[in-house]
Amino acid sequence: MGIQLFKASFDVEACLAQVRECLEKGWTGMGFKTVEFEEAWKKYTGHKYAYYINSNTAGLYMAVDTLKEKFGWADGDEVISTPLTFISTNHAIPKSNLKAVFADVDETLCLDPKSVEERITDKTRAVIFVGFGGNAGRLKDIVKICKTHRLKLILDAAHMAGTRYKDGTVPGTNGDADVTVYSFQAVKNLPTGDSGIICTDDSELDEIFRKKAWLGINKDTYARAVNSEGTYKWKYDVEYIGDKYNGNAIMAGIALAQLPHLDRDNAYRRALAKWYTDIFEKYPDQVGLVKISNDCITSQHLFQILVKDRDGLMVYLNSNEVYPGVHYIVNTDYRMYAYGKGTCPNAEFASEHIISLPMHMNITFEDVQLITALVVKYVMDIRNGEKLA
Repeated sequence: MGIQLFKASFDVEACLAQVRECLEKGWTGMGFKTVEFEEAWKKYTGHKYAYYINSNTAGLYMAVDTLKEKFGWADGDEVISTPLTFISTNHAIPKSNLKAVFADVDETLCLDPKSVEERITDKTRAVIFVGFGGNAGRLKDIVKICKTHRLKLILDAAHMAGTRYKDGTVPGTNGDADVTVYSFQAVKNLPTGDSGIICTDDSELDEIFRKKAWLGINKDTYARAVNSEGTYKWKYDVEYIGDKYNGNAIMAGIALAQLPHLDRDNAYRRALAKWYTDIFEKYPDQVGLVKISNDCITSQHLFQILVKDRDGLMVYLNSNEVYPGVHYIVNTDYRMYAYGKGTCPNAEFASEHIISLPMHMNITFEDVQLITALVVKYVMDIRNGEKLA
């Protein structure tokens, strides 16, 4: 199979024990394990409220929709976001009949605060910050901008499970973000089959999320089974036109089994990144490196380099049974966001030159030596040491 970009590692026995408990109890839907994981995640991160859902994407859609409704935003109002992200980040904006306005990225590949400030108009209502690859970037500066301009802040923390600041706090907590959404998708640092969690410090938002994720129903099946009494426990009202975004006990059980390993796994990812970096730092003109913000202990979901001939390097690595990836195609290349093309030169440059190298628990020091040797051979010998820019 060669060396794959991603490969999830599971504590199989612990996962099976969690799933067995769900099956023996006869409860595989929402509640039971989902509630247990919510409590574990709040303890791990410091978020005040956390609701387990079926994906990060669902959480982003709910976050934008709910903030728009609660604060009375009009159709056509603007949300500033990055074009260098997975497409679900930006789809959350037009899904709620709002306009995505794209700001550029800095050397961390996260939003550049200066570019964000330049995009603010009297129609701006919020900013979506993506913790790209697990990096906190200059999030603290974005928080200040949002507070100054009275904008809402959504933190897309899909890559940030386990990311912390050096003081031990978690990005998005302590009122820094209005909503923070994580991903536990199959190849994320805390992998399940597919799931996520939406976090906030606002009890009202949390209550709305729980209803909207269950079709707008004001009393979910677990609440009715556990907390209701008498013959009317089946009765509920429908307060919103919601969606089916809730998580389930099977996925939550796997998340519970994986959570004790998250910090250890992230530490190994950072070790892998250092091994890569130690080699590539010797070739600063040919291999660009993504800067990690100084106060961030990153989850290191991705390790990326920028090279002159990205596509040629990918073909060369594939021919040697190494299978990297690209994160991401700049979203302004897609037809629905083409109006932003040319407005974010740093993001566009990254999109054309970036390559994600294999990062998972099965990658060894020897694998890193092989991969880096192939990259160096390509950029120095096959491409004759051409400079990146």
